[in-house]
Amino acid sequence: MSRLVPAPDALVGKRFDVAVAKMLGISRAKAADLIESGQARVLGRDISKSSTLQAGETVEFDIVEERSEPEPIAHDMAVVYEDDDVVVVDKPVGVAAHASVGWTGPTVLGSLIDRGVHITSYGAAGRQGIVSRLDVGTSGLMLVCKSDLAYVEMRRQFAEHEVVKTYHALVQGNLKEDKATIEAPIGRAKVSDFRFCVTPAGKEAITHWDVMERFGEATLVSVNLETGRTHQIRVHFSSIGHPLAGDAMYGANPQLSEALGLERQWLHAMQLEFRHPRTHVWTTVKSHYPADLQHALDVMRARHADQSL
Repeated sequence: MSRLVPAPDALVGKRFDVAVAKMLGISRAKAADLIESGQARVLGRDISKSSTLQAGETVEFDIVEERSEPEPIAHDMAVVYEDDDVVVVDKPVGVAAHASVGWTGPTVLGSLIDRGVHITSYGAAGRQGIVSRLDVGTSGLMLVCKSDLAYVEMRRQFAEHEVVKTYHALVQGNLKEDKATIEAPIGRAKVSDFRFCVTPAGKEAITHWDVMERFGEATLVSVNLETGRTHQIRVHFSSIGHPLAGDAMYGANPQLSEALGLERQWLHAMQLEFRHPRTHVWTTVKSHYPADLQHALDVMRARHADQSL
């Protein structure tokens, strides 16, 4: 879990490693390690340890704390594809990508390591091998790199939007078009450290969607992301008045969520397509709906059938 701290007036103009050391009460060497590993950074700007902290900036800390108890393991997390370079898992809901401050549940990385899967040492401390993440409340396919070669190449493919990520989402209401693109910048919402919103000050975000099935009070869509912002699908559909079913954070109808038996957003990472980092062969990995999302969809189809009579 991230912690946001506005740049203190007394530290404006200081080197970033000096400022981080003062803010956390640690040595400058330790502060430099946090900066280099990506656990201490400035929102909206790439910054090195020798860069100067500027007025009005916000420092984000994402520091992995030592756990007093062993991390729980996601034994039900299926491995869908694996070779010497990459492993693709079907992440269940309630599993984080990696350890972070305040998170006490299982993680993809910890569960793979517990199974004896070798993961590259490349990447920030505590999140090595990870080049793309899914929210704790979103299920589906997630790729982790086992080799150094894979980490470098897959990080490039994700950064340059060469990986095709297809999600299925159940959104509230009846979408007007059969297909469309939402292009709107996304940034942190001022009202909460954990919510995001469409804002002119945000980063570019592009979401393409196609209707798969209509139920009147909800629509099942296939979604492709051109960018990979945090909560992108949830924020974009909420911004056009069609929040994801079950997504209380972004305005879902609680009565519909209850009727469908949903305790999280109806969103699943359904398919990953990428060029294999070593062989360069175009590779496609597919998933299927987990039980809670399939149940909600079955209930929605039954409701729609009843209303059509």
